[in-house]
Amino acid sequence: MANVQLPDSLLVHNYVEGDENALTVLINRHQSKIFGFIYSKILDRDISNDIFQDTFIKVIKTLKSNSYNEEGKFLPWVMRIAHNLIIDHFRRNKKMPMFRETEEFSIFSIMSDDSPSIENKIIREQVEVDLRKLIDELPADQKEVLIMRMYQDMSFKEISEVTGVSINTALGRMRYALMNMRKVIDKHQIILTN
Repeated sequence: MANVQLPDSLLVHNYVEGDENALTVLINRHQSKIFGFIYSKILDRDISNDIFQDTFIKVIKTLKSNSYNEEGKFLPWVMRIAHNLIIDHFRRNKKMPMFRETEEFSIFSIMSDDSPSIENKIIREQVEVDLRKLIDELPADQKEVLIMRMYQDMSFKEISEVTGVSINTALGRMRYALMNMRKVIDKHQIILTN
């Protein structure tokens, strides 16, 4: 049987057991999707290549240290690593816009304290905790689609490919996930705003 047809989970297992070729198969299988995801956020081929390489350096380190435990969800796990590296890139490279003082424009007109108050920060953190609890209550198939869509920014086409279900099934699961969350929110009168 050819390596290309082996499931990701078996390739991961084989790589951890010492089969270097298994990682090559995994990279070749998913590189266009992962690189496309990175490039769609960065819009710079060189930086996207760097982040793609950093993503797989992290993948290799995690697999070699035997701390991978994503239970066969290789692609969503790698996408999450890539997503985190993209966020790190934007944080590192945040540049302040340059402004020149003129008669029509004063720097003081744009200065404001946009930092959230302690109260707002606590409220936002509580909302995130409540939301995670709601998501944990969902059936596994609905939870999986919701997390891929909302937290990993995957399209329904990508979700259908990763989960092995049709796009309509993925859409249906998302719809039911949202309906079920609304029912729980209404039933317990949960407020998810700050």
